Formats: sequence, C-alpha cells, structure tokens
Amino acid sequence: MISIARVLSLGAALLVGANAASAAETEFLQSLEGNWSGTGTVKVRTYSSPIKVSCNFNSDASATSFELDGNCRGLVVVSRAIKASLRVNGTRYDGSYVGAGTGTAGLAGSRSGNAINLGIRWAKEVNGDRAAVLRVTKTGNGMKLTTIDTDFATGKDVVTSEINLRRL
Repeated sequence: MISIARVLSLGAALLVGANAASAAETEFLQSLEGNWSGTGTVKVRTYSSPIKVSCNFNSDASATSFELDGNCRGLVVVSRAIKASLRVNGTRYDGSYVGAGTGTAGLAGSRSGNAINLGIRWAKEVNGDRAAVLRVTKTGNGMKLTTIDTDFATGKDVVTSEINLRRL
C-alpha cells in the first residue's frame, strides 16, 4: 500500500523536475535574445542555385517564448521580412514562421543540446510537399538558422537556407 506522504513526495519531485526543465529552456531562450546580423545562402527551390543573403534580426525572449523578427536581402534588390514566434511548454516548442512566401507556417519540435529542432508545416506546397525542418542553433556568441527540405525528385535532404548570425 502506498502512503499519502509517498504520493505527495513523488508529486513534489515531479513538479521540481518539470520546473528544472522549464528553467533550462528559459535560460536557453534568453541566451538568444538581442540584435543579430549575418550572412548566408538561400535556395528558392531544392534544385535551384543558392542566393547569397545578408540578414538583420531582433529577438526577444521571455520565460516561455522566443520571437525573431527581421529581414534578409539578396541580389541587391530582393528583400524578405522573416518572423518566427515560439512558445515553450515543458520541453516542447510550437509556434509559427513567416518568410517563405507561402503564408504562415506552423512550427513544432524540441531542443537537443544547443539546437531547437522544429518541424515546419508550410501553408502551401513547397518542393513537392508541405514539410521541412528548421534548426535554430546557438554557436558560442552566434546563432545559426538552417532550413532543410527533401528534394521531391531525388528523395534526398537539401539545406535550402543557412544563415550565420553574430550578436551586435
């Protein structure tokens, strides 16, 4: 027979464990807050040539959310606004992404080490389907944004964007 005291202590231990996970996520998110600038490449389609881009972002973080807002410019005249909003609940992340030109995409995933790995659900088909991956990686004093999609024709994963940012 399990005593009430044991059940209460088990419940308290579970709550402490949940708070520790939330504290770890809060600390990680807040380490990504600030103004960022950098360069990288973007492919409009998995089979297209990469376009060099330069980007500027501002990010805000709270205990349970992270927002990245900015723009990237390429080919001198092309500019695109980019925004990602994430919420964390325990160790799960979900939110939205705007910037691919297909409308608001859904994001869902979790963090592993220094990277938040998110599945993307595009608003419309991109490269033959509506799925891709967005990885937000903390790299020392920097941050890397990587989008990976599957080439519909070959079935191979292709990095469609990689942007390396540094804190301003």
